[in-house]
Amino acid sequence: MSNDKISTTVLGAAGPVVGIQGLGCMGMSEFYGDTDQAAARATLDAALDAGVTLFDTADIYGAGANEEFIAPFVRAHRDEITLATKFGIVRKAEDPRYRAVSNDPAYIRQAVEASLRRLGVEVIDLYYMHRRDPAVPLAESVGAMAELVAQGKVKHLGLSEVTGAELREAQAVHPIAAVQSEWSLFSRDIEISLTGAAAELGVAVVPYSPLGRGFLTGAFQDAAADLTGGDFRQFQPRFTGENAKRNADLLDPVRKAAKAHDATLGQIALAWVHSRAAVHGLTVVPIPGTRKAERVRENTAATRIELNELELEWLDQIAAQVAGDRYPDMSSTSAARE
Repeated sequence: MSNDKISTTVLGAAGPVVGIQGLGCMGMSEFYGDTDQAAARATLDAALDAGVTLFDTADIYGAGANEEFIAPFVRAHRDEITLATKFGIVRKAEDPRYRAVSNDPAYIRQAVEASLRRLGVEVIDLYYMHRRDPAVPLAESVGAMAELVAQGKVKHLGLSEVTGAELREAQAVHPIAAVQSEWSLFSRDIEISLTGAAAELGVAVVPYSPLGRGFLTGAFQDAAADLTGGDFRQFQPRFTGENAKRNADLLDPVRKAAKAHDATLGQIALAWVHSRAAVHGLTVVPIPGTRKAERVRENTAATRIELNELELEWLDQIAAQVAGDRYPDMSSTSAARE
């Protein structure tokens, strides 16, 4: 496969120009076990060398540590990259497993200042509402985000894990450049209503976990047995016990397509996600996460794989057979509100 840089696209009707694949930085600070920070920094450089320009973080990742970690890289390449971060999930230092959602305008104003300080920048290119709190009117939250644009603290707005109806409601308040949601061979809730609304409104979709948190690569078969104690995948229903056994059997079509293309399982999973752009008539920029430079090069090479109709037919049948939910508690996801 070619080592050329990936091609580019536009996020939203008037959003930034980015590489057609981004990089999720979450795992560099938390959730997937210990990180070699030198290797992670080399991964950021390798991504930029490959044409990746959308770098994705959030204030929840490492309780702010991830924003601080990527800050030197961001500042060194400020004119070359599109920086995305998020607010909306609240943690407690005394309880590492505590999670709450806040979309209150006052909290949004506080959160953006904290992110700007940790990142050491004057403006965030793409600012997402990480999760939706139905108790707060969406117009109030997006209105507060729009104020950040007017103040020059944020350039473009994004939402995460929203429904098609919620996207339309938000778009009526202020243009939305991108919507981030889980989308992979294993997770297709997004296709219920969001993809149609995004295509209609000219909003880009940024799939997170396009590799099924690594399960689709064949890197592990049972999180409880194969992964370290600090890895949160051990608590996700799809990746342990009988669910994991059933889901591992679903990878056979991925292996078959990988063999046909002399590719890895992960490359086929990513190629499928990229193929959704033509299927749904919208811009799709997946953000696979990794902490290894060689994996970045493998992932970006997937942008040049074209799956044929028969291969797509094999792969399209997988999601309906997946055992287990994405999270132990699905209440804050878009699927719970459809």
